[in-house]
Parts: sequence; C-alpha cells; structure tokens
Amino acid sequence: MQLVIAEKPSVAMSIAKVLGVKNKQNGYMEGNGYIISWCIGHLVGLVSPEIYDEKYKRWNIEDLPIFPKEFKHYVLPKVKKQFSILKILMNRKDINEVINACDAGREGELIFRLVYKQAKCKKDIKRLWISSMEDRAIKEGFENLKEGHDYDNLFASATARAKADWLVGMNLSRLYSLLYKQNYSVGRVQTPTLALMVKREGDIQSFKKEKYYTVELDLDDFSLTTERIDNPDIAEQLKNLVPETIKIDYVEEKEKITKPDLPFDLTTLQRECNRYFGYSAKQSLDYAQSLYEKKLITYPRTDSRYLTEDMITSLVNNILGKNDFDTDRIKVIFNTKKVTDHHAIIPTASASIEEIESLPESEKRVFKLIKNKLHASFSYPLKEKLTKIIAEFDGFEFITKGKTVIDGGFTKYLEDYKPKDKKDNPLPIVNPGDEFSIKEKTIKEKYTQPPKPYTEESLLKAMEIAGKGEIDKGIEVERVGLGTPATRAGIIENLIYKKYIKREGKNLIPTHLGLAVISIVAKELKNAKLTSDWETSLYYISKGKSREEDFLQEIEAFIAKQIDLYKCVNEK
Repeated sequence: MQLVIAEKPSVAMSIAKVLGVKNKQNGYMEGNGYIISWCIGHLVGLVSPEIYDEKYKRWNIEDLPIFPKEFKHYVLPKVKKQFSILKILMNRKDINEVINACDAGREGELIFRLVYKQAKCKKDIKRLWISSMEDRAIKEGFENLKEGHDYDNLFASATARAKADWLVGMNLSRLYSLLYKQNYSVGRVQTPTLALMVKREGDIQSFKKEKYYTVELDLDDFSLTTERIDNPDIAEQLKNLVPETIKIDYVEEKEKITKPDLPFDLTTLQRECNRYFGYSAKQSLDYAQSLYEKKLITYPRTDSRYLTEDMITSLVNNILGKNDFDTDRIKVIFNTKKVTDHHAIIPTASASIEEIESLPESEKRVFKLIKNKLHASFSYPLKEKLTKIIAEFDGFEFITKGKTVIDGGFTKYLEDYKPKDKKDNPLPIVNPGDEFSIKEKTIKEKYTQPPKPYTEESLLKAMEIAGKGEIDKGIEVERVGLGTPATRAGIIENLIYKKYIKREGKNLIPTHLGLAVISIVAKELKNAKLTSDWETSLYYISKGKSREEDFLQEIEAFIAKQIDLYKCVNEK
C-alpha cells in the first residue's frame, strides 16, 4: 500500500480521481492500492526560544544571542487533528512507501519533510514532481516517480531558509526592541524590502520641484516644442523673436522593432496583474494557484520564463494550434538549459472554453492574460515608424515626435491591456525646407516631477533585481533579488500586517513605524546585497554545491557581530 500526501485537499482530490481512489475516510481517501491524504499548508513549525530555556520568556540583552544547538519543531495547534491523521497513516504497517505529492518546490519539500520527521516515519519516500495538475500530467508523474533522496539538498535549502529566518527574527527583533523600548520586527528579507520603500519615501519628501518653461508653436496639423528652458525671460524673449513662419530643418525617420516578451514567471504575472487589474501580489498568486488546482494552468510558483524543448510538439499542436506564430520564436522560448525546477506559466491543453467562462471574473482575467501572453510571446515583432521633426531658430530646437504602427505583430493579443490614452501619434508628411505658418506661440509653465511611490508592480520589480548593482562585474551568480517568486507576495503582506507599510490606492507607503525600524537597524540588514547573497547560498545548497551548516554558521556570525556591537555601545 502506498501513502500519497498532497499539500492541499483540493490537490489530493485531483490525484485521487486519476488514481481511481474513491473511498472517503476521515481526513484521507483509500482504494486501488493507495491511501491519499493531505497537509493544510504548514503543519509543523520551529518552536519559540522559551522552549529551549524558560529564561527566554523574558527578553534580556544579556541572554542574546540565542543559537539552538539543535532546532526543535512542534505541531501547529490549529492543524493538530490533520497531523494526527497523517502520523497514524505514515506508521500503519500496511504502508510500505510514502509519496510526497506536495507542491514541487522548496516550500512543498519543507512542508512534507517536517511532517515526515515529526511523525518519526521511516518508510521509503518517493517524489511526485509535476508542473501541471492535468490528469495526463498526474498519470505520467506517477509512472515516473523520483527517489525521495534526490531532493535531500532541496530540503536542506528549505530548512536553512527557515532556520536563518528564525535566527534573524528571534535575535535581532529582540535586540532592537530592547534597545529602543518599542516592539520591532526584523527579518532578513522583509527589512531590506522595507528599506527600499523608506528610501523612496525619503526621496519623495526631500524632492524640491523646479519650475521650467517650454515655448510651443502651434502649426496647422502639429505643434513644435522646445526642450526645458529654466529662465522665464529667455523663454519670453524667444517667443517674441520667433517670426510668423518657421522652416523645417530636419526630418528623422527610423523603424523600431520590438520583440515580444517571454511567457510569464510568477513575479512578472503578479506585476502585470497589479498593473492591469489592480490585484495585489497575494491575490494574483491565489488566483493562479486556484487555476493550477483546477488544471487550467501549469505550476505558478516558477522563476523561469522559458519552456523545455520536449514540450514543442505538444504546445504547438494543442495550444498554439492554427494561430499564426513566428517559428523563429521556438528556438528562443524552448530552452531547457534556462529551466530549473519548473518552466514558464502557460495554459494547459485541457483548458476548455466552457471551464474558462464559468470561472469567477478574477480568475478568468488571470487565465486570459496568461493565455494571451503565451500567444503574444510566439507572435511576430511590433514594427513602428518613429518620426522626429526639428526646426531650429536662434540656437534652439523646436521638436515634435510621432509614431505610426507598420505591423502590430504580437500586440494584437494584448489590445485589451493597452492604456486607453496611449494612441498612435502619426504626423503629416513633412520634408526638410517646408515652411509653415505659426498660428499661435505660447509659453508653457511646467514642473519637475518627484519620484513615484512604489506600487506592488514596481516593488516586485525592485525586489526581483535588488542587489544586482552590488555584485562585481564578471561574477555570475544564480540568483539576485529579495526573496523568491513564491515568497515576495507574503513579504509584502507581512509588512502590511505588521503596520510597517500601508496601501493608499495602488501605492505602498511606509508608516511612521516602518520609518522608525529602518532608522535604527544596522546598515547591513538594509542592504539588498546581504539577503541576495543569502538567497544565492540557499540556491547552492539546493544544488549540493554548499552545506546548510556552513550557511547557518555565517548567519550566526553576522548576528553575533551585531549584538556585540550594540552591547559595546550600550555599556559605554
């Protein structure tokens, strides 16, 4: 008898359907040689410091740092019932093998393994590793189960991440809270993310707008405008000097070719859902996860925007179909070397029109965006003619720019997402030497604009590339950025929950509490490079290229240094 453990009940039901398991029991299903049960997200977590020693119930700087010799775990109170069911099932004598069918990623591995260890199970582990919840994908996955130990390194990276977060949170949150007599929460990812927003807020608050001027000439069918002029007297003088007609000196025309974007990874999907629909990163992830569990899209928690070469025939025949697509894109998008655990997010072949139309509007929007993005990514480039008309007078250039679409290419799939006010700006046919009457001359007063607050779209992008500029040129790392595609939504929601940031419309604004945290924490904790380096280390652990123990020793050394530094300052 094989025991299959999924991450959620809905996934377990999909697996049960494919395996022909129909006999429902309390917390599991049984039949056809299988028992299928589920976790409910995380069932097991790390214990709090007072479990190691009662003295930690009271917060004292003298008791820091807290470095457990061996980390202990406990069953989360809200899910004890389901854990008890799993523990009994794992240790049943008729179970000879346990199949980990939790989500195929770092957190899915952690969820299963912690339950397995907490239940003191010793049975052999097999791993179901799939990127789609389609019946065909599940069936093929069970026909090609992986050895559980093949993912030991992935589990090591997951436990290293969990322990590092515990060490930083428990030690440095206590340190700063005690030093400043205010309850502060510090995290290895949340703090540099908050620092990004605090810096932006500082730039906005310190911004001093500057007035400038442009001189605009209104002709018959278009207008010509100068660049920025800081002195109003010069602008006035120029306006008065310009004669009643003006001659065109240059006409520049060039063709611009824009290649289509790649299919979605999770971060790009979240960003575009925020831009087009106003969805938060968490909402976008939840909708995508629901679509995945309904077998309508592939695995959403991916950091790849490429597809594997073995998918070419199936995708072309079953999804792209008769739609005209650029065959040159095949060799660009299908690149197995650029896919790690999961390929880009795409619709599944089994997604029917009837199923899509019956979806809630929120999920329908996300699905259609994923579908349109895929079709656009295989389509032809956008070709535009860019025109620039220049007239010179008294050392000043009067300019206008226009754009005409020659071939819309991939944009035909993305028309629904084009801003309403973003229209083509074709210009009349004009040649150098042509002379035009000036109907009106005006001076426009304008102001420089402050930086914009972060939205979830722009913050996700900033988190994704954070630390890139800190890495020496010539050094290649596997990952940069704050967090992973799967965790960034949670980081943002956590900052909101802790009242370090707040939503104002689509903007994310740091609160007074958030500003205070960043004003006191060590500069290393605010630097994106530090957590980017940590994330890279976790990646290397997952690939067996470095050890969990070495990584945690580095974290402990960093924490000890921070505590010693503040202890010394306090003693003085």
